[in-house]
Amino acid sequence: MGSQWENLVVDSQDPPRLARWWAEALGYQITYEKPDEVEIRRTPDALPGLIFVAVPESKTIKNRLHIDLRPSDQEAEVERLVNMGARHVDVGQGDDVSWVVLADPEGNEFCVLRQRG
Repeated sequence: MGSQWENLVVDSQDPPRLARWWAEALGYQITYEKPDEVEIRRTPDALPGLIFVAVPESKTIKNRLHIDLRPSDQEAEVERLVNMGARHVDVGQGDDVSWVVLADPEGNEFCVLRQRG
């Protein structure tokens, strides 16, 4: 018997703000919201969702888990996300990689992969 992936939980100092940022980045919608917990999903019934929960501390070290995005146009997507408030970060990836590492407004790293093919 296996399990179904329901959600990925993200610690946040401002869950509503960060959830809205990721909802815009991914084209998701808010499906549940309280001041200290916000869930976003592609559609209300689509899994998995992302849940942003309030924590008192800020992020201090590199993520042990991150999201990879694969847009149809990597360069345009990186520009869009940076214009939304993401920033380029160096996590030791070097210069000769096909992905771009960014951080969301609270410093959570994620990768923007090159388009397939």
